[in-house]
Amino acid sequence: MQAGDEPAEHGLTLSYLQSAFERAQGNVVRVQQLLAAEYDLILSYSTLTRWVREAGLRAPPARAGEYNFGPGEEMQHDTSAHRVRLAEKNVTAQCAGLVLAYSRRLFIQYYPRYSRFEAKQFLLEAACFMQGSCPICLIDNTSVMLACGAGENAVMAPEMAAFARTLGFEFRAHRVGNPDRKGRIERNFFFVQTNFLPGRSFTDFDDLNRQALAWCKEVANANPKRVLGMSPEAAYVIEKPYLQSLPSALPPIYEVLDRVVDLNGYVSLESNRYSVPERLLGQRVAVSKHPAQVHIHHRGRAVATHPRLIGQRDARSTDPTHHPTPTRARRTPAIEAQLLTDSPELQAYARALKQRGRGRAGRALRRLLDLQRTYPRAPFLAAVGQAAHFGLYDLGRLEKLILQQVAGNFFALNDDA
Repeated sequence: MQAGDEPAEHGLTLSYLQSAFERAQGNVVRVQQLLAAEYDLILSYSTLTRWVREAGLRAPPARAGEYNFGPGEEMQHDTSAHRVRLAEKNVTAQCAGLVLAYSRRLFIQYYPRYSRFEAKQFLLEAACFMQGSCPICLIDNTSVMLACGAGENAVMAPEMAAFARTLGFEFRAHRVGNPDRKGRIERNFFFVQTNFLPGRSFTDFDDLNRQALAWCKEVANANPKRVLGMSPEAAYVIEKPYLQSLPSALPPIYEVLDRVVDLNGYVSLESNRYSVPERLLGQRVAVSKHPAQVHIHHRGRAVATHPRLIGQRDARSTDPTHHPTPTRARRTPAIEAQLLTDSPELQAYARALKQRGRGRAGRALRRLLDLQRTYPRAPFLAAVGQAAHFGLYDLGRLEKLILQQVAGNFFALNDDA
């Protein structure tokens, strides 16, 4: 059977075609396979799609429209997962982008993940970069911004809606299955992947975002666009007076979490660990996560501050003052203070004994102190002077000299007893 024949000429009734189309769930390739297997009808794909259209089984594609926006009318926000060369490794990073619909001025940043915390951080930085905001921020039906619903029935998460109000805009989700509605930002992600990422490597997320910001200023917003007849930066000059001004006090970005200090003196946050003073082992603390830092409080008082570890796992941030290395107490000065201070001979002997100690000065001085406490003052000092005169620093021989000094006096027996 020839591919160009009409269906009626070969007994292929509309009901057969419709049945195959329904069983194939609208997949014309599968319709082609069913017709070949059941009716021995070999058709080209183009002929079959023409028959499907003529039978009214599939509506012809609608003409593509075009969205036009006035200055300061709308901005669009979305995210896209990109493979990035980070610290000599290929990682998946979330690229967040925001574009002004009229001037097409672009701002992008990258994050290891994109939760509501990162969304607030990005939107605040984007609003500062644009020096204002549009009353509408168009988004897709992502769970990051939405609490429930989709499209016209979307209900924004209360915390995200409140945050947007502080910056002077509200979120609006496009209709499901209509991604072209936010084509301004969608097309820019392709531009980022084909122009910004190729041939670049980055040391960490801070370096990645610095280079991304420079690329936005020097390339994406500086190059003329044919549809604008100028660069986005030039069009932004026209749009800027129509943007809504930012509040004088910008909302802080932070998240507070409860943690218990483990037995190693750390608290966990985002798969990383941060040190706290050892006195707080087992205690409950409040961890305040900020975009760049982590603050730890105990009973309302700050006990630790660390740089936030971004894009890392199982890493540690340790303040040396929190976990000092245990050291053996050096008691030599305290022992010297307990020796007789009114005897220059004893002080000179102690200094000489300390110099000859070779790492064992503390033990020798403790033995000298024991001798001082054991024997009378006069025989003890006389023996020390004699030992110093002859250069005797063996404390065993010093004790023998002391015993010679006290012989017949210290050990004299009372004959009357």
